[in-house]
Amino acid sequence: MHAPDGFINAPVSAAAGLAAAGAIAVSLRGARRELDERTAPLAGLVAAFIFAVQMLNFPVAAGTSGHLLGGALAAILVGPCTGVLCVSVVLLMQAVLFADGGLTALGVNITDMAIVTTVVAYALFRALVKVLPRTRRSVTAASFVAALVSVPASAVVFTLLYAVGGTADVALGKVATAMVGVHVLIGIGEAVITALTVGAVIAVRPDLVHGARGLTRKLKLRVNGELVDAPDAPEPEPVPAARSSRKVWITGLVTSLVLAGFVSFYASANPDGLEKVATDHGIDEKAEEHAIAGSPLADYGVEDVDDARLSGGLAGVIGVGVTVVAGTGVFRVVRRRRTEDTADAASPTGTSV
Repeated sequence: MHAPDGFINAPVSAAAGLAAAGAIAVSLRGARRELDERTAPLAGLVAAFIFAVQMLNFPVAAGTSGHLLGGALAAILVGPCTGVLCVSVVLLMQAVLFADGGLTALGVNITDMAIVTTVVAYALFRALVKVLPRTRRSVTAASFVAALVSVPASAVVFTLLYAVGGTADVALGKVATAMVGVHVLIGIGEAVITALTVGAVIAVRPDLVHGARGLTRKLKLRVNGELVDAPDAPEPEPVPAARSSRKVWITGLVTSLVLAGFVSFYASANPDGLEKVATDHGIDEKAEEHAIAGSPLADYGVEDVDDARLSGGLAGVIGVGVTVVAGTGVFRVVRRRRTEDTADAASPTGTSV
């Protein structure tokens, strides 16, 4: 659903850019509360994984393909504010390195693909978790539903943006119907990928899943006819947990590299939902060429590498590497700021009067 330059006019693109910048600023502050010693290393990996899986377009219907948006997955794994930052990092890398998504449309894409999907998915996820049994299966089921709904929600918001700032004279009713219809189907793929990934992580390290925290009820014991809380179990040794976190990180990185570097070659070549709707309804008539269309990595291929499989695989590996480094750098800075804020609050000189 990466919108190119030219689909949305300059004033609306600028307004979306300001909205995206404001949401990112709020998310940076919120991420300080979400990121801890468990999730900070995971957040950069989540961004790299989303980048990799977005290269795997899957067929939907009528010559259309879809790919993961990732907002639901990121929000559930590392928190909604951190999730907005994860997807935003991915979109930035795609726009400036691979000419995927317009530079002037970056605010539109962040608003649509990072903010809307994350907020809608996490709000629905938390609502479902509150009413479902407090089990790991419930977390997986809630992840499925939240991810499914987040994709057509994103399509609706894009349609609204186009209604205000669209540059082509098209029938908005037909565009809305086509966008929502095809993205409901894409949402099913999003839901499957999200549920499988969340389920895999929660099976190994449930404490690493932000959305699964606080689900365990205290064990009750009957003493003299009354139910009382059982004594807390001893804390596990930190070393095995650290090793387990490292294992999850390495496994996730290797998986991302394999998906982007090898499996992506077998992705569907059909246009994605937005491209298909744009072509069918004349929206693409106003599309502009990307400002860096001639860059060495444009269109997910390495310049001067003639073998298509090798070119695409190298581009995918480079993308995963750059994204994990950029994402990890961002989240380390955010985590450091949280540590500094905590230290300032704890020191006598930092105590407010």
